[in-house]
Amino acid sequence: MDNCIFCKIAKGIINSKKYYEDDDFFIIADISPKAKKHYLMIPKVHYKLIADQTQNDNLVLAKMIAKIPVLQHELGLDGGYRIIINQGENGGQEVPHLHVHVLGGEKLN
Repeated sequence: MDNCIFCKIAKGIINSKKYYEDDDFFIIADISPKAKKHYLMIPKVHYKLIADQTQNDNLVLAKMIAKIPVLQHELGLDGGYRIIINQGENGGQEVPHLHVHVLGGEKLN
């Protein structure tokens, strides 16, 4: 999408520190963190909702979730973490590109 900030980061149009990147997704810090550690895991393919995914997109989402324990120490999430996916306006989704919030680094309420 032409106006999607996450697509622009994926394409290198907007520079952002990536804590991890592969062919399918990347991880950046949230610019408005809700915890000591707050990351966004963002697929490179643009779609807004889980319902918009293809079967391949489903596999990428599963790969993203499976990568969290592998990167847990490197990301400062050893004490545990919370995974959140906001869906749609009523669900609190602010950027219309599916992304996974990973929060941790402290005891969460």
